[in-house]
Amino acid sequence: MAQNLFGEFDEVSSKSWKQKIQYELKGADYNDRLVWDSPEGIKVKPFYNSEDYKDDPIVLFENTPDWKIGQEIVANESLMANKKALDAVHRGVESLILTIPSEAVSVKKLLSGIKEVPGSIHFNLQFLSAGYAEQIQDFTKEIPAQTHLNIDILGHLARTGNWFYTLEKDHQLLEQIAAYSKKRDGDTVLAVDVSLYQNAGATIIQQLAYALANANEYLNQYPLHVSQGIVFQLAVGSNYFFEIAKIRALRLLWKSLALEYGITANCHILAVPTKRNKTLYDYNTNMLRTTTECMSGILAGADTVCNVPYDAIYHKDNEFGERIARNQLLLLKYESHFDQVNNAPEGSYYIEAITRQLAEKSMELFKSIELGGGFLQQLKNNTIQKKIKESAQKEQERFDKKEEILVGTNAYQDKNDKMKDDLEHNPFLKSNKRKTVIEPILEKRLAENMEQNRLAHE
Repeated sequence: MAQNLFGEFDEVSSKSWKQKIQYELKGADYNDRLVWDSPEGIKVKPFYNSEDYKDDPIVLFENTPDWKIGQEIVANESLMANKKALDAVHRGVESLILTIPSEAVSVKKLLSGIKEVPGSIHFNLQFLSAGYAEQIQDFTKEIPAQTHLNIDILGHLARTGNWFYTLEKDHQLLEQIAAYSKKRDGDTVLAVDVSLYQNAGATIIQQLAYALANANEYLNQYPLHVSQGIVFQLAVGSNYFFEIAKIRALRLLWKSLALEYGITANCHILAVPTKRNKTLYDYNTNMLRTTTECMSGILAGADTVCNVPYDAIYHKDNEFGERIARNQLLLLKYESHFDQVNNAPEGSYYIEAITRQLAEKSMELFKSIELGGGFLQQLKNNTIQKKIKESAQKEQERFDKKEEILVGTNAYQDKNDKMKDDLEHNPFLKSNKRKTVIEPILEKRLAENMEQNRLAHE
């Protein structure tokens, strides 16, 4: 006989909880002690229940996407990159993220033998070439995996301060690439690189609003080409539940925006741990950070999760760091059974409430950007750069005051930790003065100033 185990208990209201908490606080103020303000202006309470969230749960998909384990491979040389890619797939990688620095890299040699990728292949081209993109599309017709060209001319402008060529030529080449594409289901041409904003110090609301505004520029000009879908490349931070809510809010916002153009295609989300909180000293702690960041991406429903090696900020590519990064994802998927979890955040009052608030606040900022002339115009006006700098400075101040803790760096330092002789490349923001069309948005880690000071005194 079925029993109602909770039938004999009275429902507990928010008022009852608050009264009990207030009693335990022994006179201390509830709001001062237990309610905190997030950088996004959201008041986070110590508990949530059904009274806080009266809407139906946010249903983004019937079944959470079968997330794929990704690995980035920088293709400086075709044959070596091909060898590494084949080895990565053999060792459990399901999606490849191929970063290609120049047209000298042979598409045929790079992709030779790569036909068993179960997920997708992302191409991050550091140049814009219609001919090269067409070579990729021709070659990948025979590969079952989804193909994402990840072309983001506005993202390139925001990152570097310059177009690849000019505004007119960049749009002309993008139109040519998109028109040539013989898309299969799931293949995409366009992408929005949201990771830049997170790594530069933007708040979650800014990241979401800028992602939406960037995508809206493409929807305005290339609605037919976006109708197959778009890729959002996200950097995932360490605020575990907020990052889950961020990714869910992005899907919600994309669906709302796409429907305005009559587009029903979903977006493909590629999640990567942030660089913002990674540290040079006590570098093994980076493994803990990337683990929880990957978990946020997985539980939020990212399509591809690509980890970064714990030593990436100061070591060149190396077998050990890449193997550890890959194995973190393999452990999460096959030993922690994160491949069996379906819609885990759905129905969580806390995550549902935060998701709604992030989406609403981001939509408000998005609308103000559109009223201000749109994403490109606000980049030209330096509005977006200024807002990100302000947010980054506030975060930096919290770090400097030890209100934001990075273990081993601004708290619990190991004074015997020496790094000067281990630097294989410069881990700090590089100053490269050059003529630009707009002021570029620069990525910078929170710990850089403190680390430079420690290195100088080793």
